[in-house]
Amino acid sequence: MQSKGYEILERNYFSKAGEIDIVCKENGYLVFVEVKYRANTRLGYPEEAILPYKMQHIIRTAQRYLYERKYTIDTPVRFDVVVILGKDIQVIQNAFEA
Repeated sequence: MQSKGYEILERNYFSKAGEIDIVCKENGYLVFVEVKYRANTRLGYPEEAILPYKMQHIIRTAQRYLYERKYTIDTPVRFDVVVILGKDIQVIQNAFEA
């Protein structure tokens, strides 16, 4: 993530609302990143594991993060997903919206 220009603020943020793998900044956005890994496609592609209920869980956790860290309502946020399949790594920017 850092090699792609992201400034990592936190890893494995936990709260009562849940967990976010990485919180960072990139191009003026506060970015909440979900990381999904699969060694192979036998159980499906990593991005297939991010179902609508998981997206809502991440969004609620991000809202809690914003509140706890006293960010304002107009803070630009984005939800990215890092997909790791074997040794192949792909960053999907703006993978879903709140």
